[in-house]
Amino acid sequence: MQSQAPDPLDLKLLQALQLDGRAPFNRIAHALGVSDQTVARRFRRLRTTVQLRVLGITDDRRLGRSTWLLRLRCTPDAAEQLAAALARRPDTSYVSVISGGTEVMCAMKPRTRQARDELLLDRLQRTPRVTSVSAHCLLHHFCGGPAGWLSKINALSPGERTALSPPPTEPATTPTVLGDADEALLAILSRDGRAPLTELQAGTGLPESAVKRRLDRLRSSGVLYLDVQFDHEHLGNDVVAMLWLTVAPAALADVGHALATHPEVRFAAATTGQANIVAATLHADAGGLYTYLSNKIGALDGVHSIETALTLREVKQLTYEPGR
Repeated sequence: MQSQAPDPLDLKLLQALQLDGRAPFNRIAHALGVSDQTVARRFRRLRTTVQLRVLGITDDRRLGRSTWLLRLRCTPDAAEQLAAALARRPDTSYVSVISGGTEVMCAMKPRTRQARDELLLDRLQRTPRVTSVSAHCLLHHFCGGPAGWLSKINALSPGERTALSPPPTEPATTPTVLGDADEALLAILSRDGRAPLTELQAGTGLPESAVKRRLDRLRSSGVLYLDVQFDHEHLGNDVVAMLWLTVAPAALADVGHALATHPEVRFAAATTGQANIVAATLHADAGGLYTYLSNKIGALDGVHSIETALTLREVKQLTYEPGR
């Protein structure tokens, strides 16, 4: 697919939504100096041309839960079927096919230790045509989550960013406990982060004032954030790569923080395993990936080795579903 130069106003709208995915169109329009109708029209067009979605995502760290990254090697004829089966699970948040179609990568957010062990120690081990399973617990996030990759594109001016930024989240002290109404709200927002209050009321059975209070609490506590998802190819990023870096322990934090500043990096985290940092990167083409690896990764002190794999297809992106 041939990419085209992104429109500056489209980029501003995308970054505005990353800052506050529930911002009304009139607030975005006022900050950008355009009409409400222009923002609404651009939003509808982007939903078609780049598959734009605004989704409500939970930060599981605020709930005292861990995220696991699974690498499943399988026979070539099994990857698509395995990825589809994992994508249907409510406890997976990201599923992709990588490495020439013989490996599936999956981010898993188990709600309990029993659920984690059932999948890792039992179900996956008995899945036909899966040849190996490796599981890595994410220990620390350097990049990704509420800020998102769009925060790096600098489409907005400082004044526009200030006008569109929501209030800062509260520092986490103890894990947040969710009630049934919270679970219902998050389930609706996982499908449409801009769902109107009337839909949230219908889904929870709560009055508008109570819905607003719960929504504000979930956002201010950092449990809920709004993520903008779209087809990166249409904005000039035809190559999506996964990097597994083996880094000297003393350099782990420095390398992670350096990766977080790179515009090519949309996610980076410290993880268990021989490769102790995992990163997802975006590039215009294979040459761009080569330049990034040789110039930027190569310049980082403490990086001993790197494994690179291209993402062939993203089967599932980050969503939230309550436990069953």
